[in-house]
Amino acid sequence: MSWIGSYLERLRRKVGHDLVLMPGATVLVEHVDGRILFVQRADDGTWCHPGGHAEPGLGFAETAARELGEEAGIVADPSELVAFASISEHPLHTITYANGDVTQCFTMWFVLAGWDGDPDSVAIDDESTAIGWFSPDALPEPMMAPAALAMELYDRFRETGQFQAR
Repeated sequence: MSWIGSYLERLRRKVGHDLVLMPGATVLVEHVDGRILFVQRADDGTWCHPGGHAEPGLGFAETAARELGEEAGIVADPSELVAFASISEHPLHTITYANGDVTQCFTMWFVLAGWDGDPDSVAIDDESTAIGWFSPDALPEPMMAPAALAMELYDRFRETGQFQAR
């Protein structure tokens, strides 16, 4: 969903630039060869995993699946997403946008290893300037801070099998 008409855009009309606590979902998409999918944000040039804010009526997994389709052209069944972490640390996951809006994100992170679609054919839009697959030992820079932390938490999840919360 684009910004115009989104829940957050409607909320902003009421509260202005004040801090908004916002739930969201993000997906670490892992290719069979081990590479990880990243998108480059248009607003600040950082690289991150596909994800975004929740809309009314959607849970974390549904939000994640919707964002995958919008940002990466990936069709995923929400039931196939595996939650591995939650990131909500302030100020790590507080975003101040160029227009002055401030959002503290409470994001559920999922991993997905199987899907339908072709991320390489996604049209770049006003939210993303590039999309690409990167080896875990050659990640893109600059990386959005929550995405960098998510990579660390994913490694811990794979080692321990325990959900990670920060």
